[in-house]
Amino acid sequence: MTRTSGTQGGRVTLSQEGLPHWLGPVARAAETVAPRQLSRFLPPENGTGRQSAVLILFGDGSRGPELLLMERASSLRAHAGQPSFPGGALDPGDGDPQGDGPLRAALREAEEETGLDPSGVQLFGVLPKLYIPVSSFVVTPVLGWWRAPSPVDAVDPNETARVFTVPVSDLTHPDNRVTTVHPSGYQGPAFLVESALVWGFTAGVIDRLLHFAGWERPWDRDKQVPLDWRS
Repeated sequence: MTRTSGTQGGRVTLSQEGLPHWLGPVARAAETVAPRQLSRFLPPENGTGRQSAVLILFGDGSRGPELLLMERASSLRAHAGQPSFPGGALDPGDGDPQGDGPLRAALREAEEETGLDPSGVQLFGVLPKLYIPVSSFVVTPVLGWWRAPSPVDAVDPNETARVFTVPVSDLTHPDNRVTTVHPSGYQGPAFLVESALVWGFTAGVIDRLLHFAGWERPWDRDKQVPLDWRS
């Protein structure tokens, strides 16, 4: 994929031109990070798994840099009520999964789920493909800069409970960082922000981005929170 701007000849491309200076560490991390540095769950070598993409969208809010997240509807069969990045499976019309297909899918799904205007989003990088074993999704995290913010909200309440932004300063604050404990015994990084517990795949990617961008602050990894923390 090229690093020129916008859409060329029907292709969605990446561009780092004009990014705010504070996104520089994120862009550099995306170019150098190895898959195993992001997660121990990597796509199966036999090529199985459903290709998908998520949009990791950074904006410049009233409290500084922020991330766009959404909370999935509690009625969904998979990942019900869980905060996540906008995203979903690639459609046949998205194109090559090894080319610009994930870029198209990330923008399309974000528009369908949050109502954002994709023309105001500048894609500037992709992270290595990761794997979600419970749903067999092979996920490409796509990095975006919300160059021209547009109104967002839950488009379909049957799929999305709410859409919200989280200041990066809240994500890095030690008081908001915890280790979540899954009933299976699995433990992983999590964030208590915006009246939500961000955990699982989404929290894992955020945790690694904060680390490799040099934004991480020391926090108490022994502070544990169960998934039913609201009970």
